[in-house]
This record gives sequence, C-alpha cells and structure tokens, in this order.
Amino acid sequence: MSLTQQLTRLFDRWLGIEPVFAHCDVPCGIYTPETASLAARTVHTMNKKLTELPVPAATAPARDQLEYRNTLVRMVQTKEQHAQVCKQELLILWSDYFKPENAGPFSDLHNTFWKAAKLCSYNKQHVDGAKSQELIDAVAKIAEMFQQAEAAKKT
Repeated sequence: MSLTQQLTRLFDRWLGIEPVFAHCDVPCGIYTPETASLAARTVHTMNKKLTELPVPAATAPARDQLEYRNTLVRMVQTKEQHAQVCKQELLILWSDYFKPENAGPFSDLHNTFWKAAKLCSYNKQHVDGAKSQELIDAVAKIAEMFQQAEAAKKT
C-alpha cells in the first residue's frame, strides 16, 4: 500500500468515513453470464447461416437477388448486434462484478476478458465459424469463473 493510500485511510478514519461497497453504478446485484452466452451462440448461428446461404445465380430474377441481399444484410446485422451485446455484457461482468475480493483466485481473469472482448470485435467484422466458436468457448470459461465466484460467496 502506498503512502498516499495509507494517509487517505488514516484521514478517512479520523473523519469517521467508512468505505461503501457497491458492485455497479446502480447496485442491483443482478449479474449473469447468460446474456453473453446467448449472444455468442447467436453470433455463431448467424455465421453458420451466412456461410450456408445459397447465392442466387447471376441470371436469377431481380426479385431473387433482392431477397438474397435482404436476407444477407439482416443476418449480418443480427450477427453484429449480438456480438456487441456479448461485448457489453462481458464488460459489465469484468468491470462491475469482478472486484479484488472475488477476482483473486483467477490469475488469468483480465487476459480472459480482454481476449473475449477482442473476439467480439473480430466477430462483428468477419464471418468466421471457428472464431465464433472461440467466442462461445471464451464466454463459457468466463461463465465458469462467475459460477466459482458466486459459489465462493456462499461459503
């Protein structure tokens, strides 16, 4: 602990200031990795659907071409939206849920979250089934860390 931190604590005690702990901006206590998990699975599903989407022949009627483009755009938009939702939910868990008192057992916590957030960004930009599976796996690892932290709170 630095000298500044020690002096601040001493000053706080002298004034009778006690630390207050809240785990988010609005301390609701509702945290779950389920939303991130669902979003990651949606990204993977959209990647699969995009790669399997039959491309109409160049000679196909204009209506078929339009339907294809419409479906393609909607799938890409859905994939990107869910990758962003996944990223937002992960960042909430990382910045609001995991605090020094419950992050200690996870030596790779920050690297795990950082890599998962990077995978979210990659999946917004690309159609890559292997990378979307990596995202699912990364979110599953984070969900496991979350469950372990929750279990530790109950003991």
